[in-house]
Amino acid sequence: MDRTATVEQLQTHFRETGTMSMPIAGMICWALLGGLALVLPDRTVGSLALYIMAGILPLAFLLDKAKGVNLFSGGDNPLTKMFLLSIVGIAVTVPAILIGAQAAGEPDIIVLGMAILAGVIWIPYGWAADDKVGVIHAVGRAVGCYVAYALIEEPYRATAICAVVVLSYLYSLIFMKKVGGAA
Repeated sequence: MDRTATVEQLQTHFRETGTMSMPIAGMICWALLGGLALVLPDRTVGSLALYIMAGILPLAFLLDKAKGVNLFSGGDNPLTKMFLLSIVGIAVTVPAILIGAQAAGEPDIIVLGMAILAGVIWIPYGWAADDKVGVIHAVGRAVGCYVAYALIEEPYRATAICAVVVLSYLYSLIFMKKVGGAA
């Protein structure tokens, strides 16, 4: 990547070297968790929610590999590096969710917290891709998850939170600026 590239050029490159595999993988993982939440104990669902961010990336790599595409092939772009570092920044806040869930004795707080935290990555994505869908996804997802947590009773609360996440991904897949791997 040329060190003299403009922000607009970097954003275009970020989109051109991106794929749709991350949101598709996220949608699959959260839909699976939502389904499992209907049959598994709350504590198990809470534990599975902790690993959801760790499951999305490998699934995205597999989806791209099946299509012959290299996920994050634009690794020399500083915006791609910023996006990847943002994932690390989000991950280091996960223990706060555990502390809150343990203090409240409420495993659904883990599902709520992970749904919101994993959605925060859409903010740096939106900036890097110059796409307002990123902020809309993150904020809409957070508000929707809070509403689902507040209004939906057990045993459907975790499933409702997961449904909000899946709908957020669906919105983004429909309305986000097209990326290289989608063309």
